[in-house]
Amino acid sequence: MADNKTSAGERRGFKEFMRRQIVSLKRSPQRIPLFSLVTAFLIYSLNLSAIANTTARINGANMGQCEFAAMLLSILSFVVFLRSFPRRKKPDKVMLVLLSLMLAFIVFVDAVYLIRIESAVYRPDNPIIVDRNTIYISTAYNVVAAHIVFICVTAGLLALLPVYSKAIKKINTSIDVEGNESMAAIDIGEEQ
Repeated sequence: MADNKTSAGERRGFKEFMRRQIVSLKRSPQRIPLFSLVTAFLIYSLNLSAIANTTARINGANMGQCEFAAMLLSILSFVVFLRSFPRRKKPDKVMLVLLSLMLAFIVFVDAVYLIRIESAVYRPDNPIIVDRNTIYISTAYNVVAAHIVFICVTAGLLALLPVYSKAIKKINTSIDVEGNESMAAIDIGEEQ
């Protein structure tokens, strides 16, 4: 009997937790693209040593600048993102345009970086061999490709924000309280 009460209480607790999360998401649906942006940043920054080793090993044209620009713009994009959506105000269009330009430039420098890796590995004369000792090149390639994917997902989520925010706001998060059905409507008209 006690086990049934605890499991029912846990289910209500989880249900209430999910309801609160949806209410929070209804108030600020921009958290979804922010989560994607944070994921992209974490993927890139936590594998920065493999990217730096790849840059040092290949030493291709502008690889260091691409790595620096991607990291810098990834950090700055957080600031611009948070400034784009001020609390309880409409989104700042100038900051959204700046954020879009930053995301596009991140994709550009990441693409240049990937091209430099491919040209070094597949060049006909003296190619870089990816083996056990240089496995970090493969890791860097995969990380930068994943970074591009998550940045593009973030840009897509930002573009579709007006669409799915309306759908999220339609979710019913009201709490049913016993006895509410029998309450009569309150007349707030003129009292005499």
